[in-house]
Amino acid sequence: MLSPRLSFHALLMIGLGGALLSSSILAGATLLLAIAGIALSVRKSLDKTGWDKPKELRLLHFAFWFFVLVSFLSWALEGFDYEGGKTFGTHARFILFWPLIVAMSYARIGARTTFVAIGLIAVSIIGVFLVTVAARQGTFEQVLNSRFGGGINPISFGNLALLGGMLTIVAALFFTRDNRRGVATLLFLAGTAAIVISMLSETRSNLVALPFLLAALVPLFGKRLRIAGLVAIPLLVTGAIVISDRMSHSLEGLLHDGGLDTGMEIRLEVWAQAWNMFRESPWTGAGLGGFTHRIESEVEAGNLPKHFIDCCTGHAHNDLLNVAATSGIPGILSWALLIFIPLAIFARHLFSRHIPTAHLATAGTMVCAGYFFFGLTEATFNRSLFVTFYLLAVASLASAMFTELSGSYVRNRARKVSATVITKNEEDHIADCLTSARLVADEIIVLDSGSTDRTVEIARGLADVVEVTDWPGFGVQKQRALEKATGEWVLSLDADERITPELAREINHHLSDPDADAYKLPWAVTIYGSRLDFGRSGRAPLRLFRRQGVSFSDALVHERILIPAGRKIKTLRGRLTHYTHRDFGHSLEKSAKYAWLGAMEKHRRGKKTRTMIYPTLRGLMTFVQVYFIRFGFLDGAVGYLTAVTYAQVTFNKYAGLWTLDRSQSDTFHE
Repeated sequence: MLSPRLSFHALLMIGLGGALLSSSILAGATLLLAIAGIALSVRKSLDKTGWDKPKELRLLHFAFWFFVLVSFLSWALEGFDYEGGKTFGTHARFILFWPLIVAMSYARIGARTTFVAIGLIAVSIIGVFLVTVAARQGTFEQVLNSRFGGGINPISFGNLALLGGMLTIVAALFFTRDNRRGVATLLFLAGTAAIVISMLSETRSNLVALPFLLAALVPLFGKRLRIAGLVAIPLLVTGAIVISDRMSHSLEGLLHDGGLDTGMEIRLEVWAQAWNMFRESPWTGAGLGGFTHRIESEVEAGNLPKHFIDCCTGHAHNDLLNVAATSGIPGILSWALLIFIPLAIFARHLFSRHIPTAHLATAGTMVCAGYFFFGLTEATFNRSLFVTFYLLAVASLASAMFTELSGSYVRNRARKVSATVITKNEEDHIADCLTSARLVADEIIVLDSGSTDRTVEIARGLADVVEVTDWPGFGVQKQRALEKATGEWVLSLDADERITPELAREINHHLSDPDADAYKLPWAVTIYGSRLDFGRSGRAPLRLFRRQGVSFSDALVHERILIPAGRKIKTLRGRLTHYTHRDFGHSLEKSAKYAWLGAMEKHRRGKKTRTMIYPTLRGLMTFVQVYFIRFGFLDGAVGYLTAVTYAQVTFNKYAGLWTLDRSQSDTFHE
């Protein structure tokens, strides 16, 4: 009997591998995995393993549930229309994203299982094709001369067959790097066959998507092969267009007769209807069932031919125009987030030096890019097969990528690191700070500026160098600490920061053979019992750098690390825990101090604020940036309080600058 973890592996293979055999296989496997994920969430099984929830997965979860939320509101605003209910039922599948993540993360499904499951897609495509040929008693020519759809809509089959074939090529490249040449050869042949079969569907959006899918493969090759690949892409695409009768006829008609074929003319008319609907109701759209009712009413009024009832009700044959027409601007935003948040997360790791991560990132990028281009001529997110495939593909690839990343930091540090910390009255923090720094540092230097508590005593038991000095400001004090460092690399920490074990493994791994000259460490602000993943934690301050040639600015507050021009800076994934304040009272005290220091620093540099309108606008802009642009609302009530607090700090800083300008003016007039 299979263990629960192995059964999750099997369900993923069945779901992806059987997607084009039957949509019921895909839906059933996805549902079973989601049910398992819900059960694991209730029992908190994954949390008990010490799983550190990646904030990127939380962001992906938001993209999926926000799309469902907008869909539900559109359905509600139209009065829960029957046609809209069918569309919402399709969209509601996206709410299963997080349970799928939980199930696959618990099973620790990695690159190998995921790429085997992807390879089964190509195998199933070949199987469907061979069965179809056999069913037609071997009339191979008849199959070639018709639009092949594998028993379903030729567009759906063609799009997903092309995507499945390209993903299988990525799987073949992965197993080549994994020294499994036999498996790699079989997958390469299967992927190539699947791509050829997909072209038999005569789906024009395939030819639009093909060059971009091929381009996604380029980062997996060495520099010389990348150039060859970029040259080969237009040749391959040109060849695909030439052998496509449908595309050739369309181009021939456009070039010689100046007209489009019937299919494109119908789409243009449908798109015009969708655009008009959006213009009529840009903020709410016409509702999920609104497009169907619009086409029906236009046909009944005689404004559209009757065949539009058969071909064009239900959706606008374009994802963007469809959501614009039915859900307005919120729909456009939800669609953009659903495509571009996963795309950005996967694309960030395309050039990773960790082989499994790079290949999973390539596959994820392909899925997102493929759906973007397929959605130019088809409403992919209104078809249950497309929706479920996107859900399971993105969830499995993202889960596998972060599972692989968490286990990829295995090398030992080969560079000497000096950690520097400046302190004053930090007895509550200093021991934990220095203990965490020792995970990555050979030398720890503490400069104290006259603490009246036990900070210096505690530091002397944990640091290599401890000195007490005056207080010249943040920039100058950190420069003093830097000048005492002897390591090739320097880690500059504040006393209220901690290096987490995962971040320590990542730093030590990168410093075995550095791929940059400096690294930013993403914050994980921890206040009021909550760790913030977004909002204020959306920042990644520069903390780790090669010592030679680097200095600190002399700013009183918010000092900068000055890196020589031409040096490479990268951002690590691990989190730098930041305990910004003890309680709300300390928050108010610290905020007031930093706001006033910031005002004095700007005044020292000759900055001016001539009106109180500017501090007000800057405070508002800070709130919008922290709460909305950096997704601070995903951190709940604490995220809101943090955004308001930082907006107040910004207002106070520029208001303080305004008062300093007035004081200087009054002195001058006296």
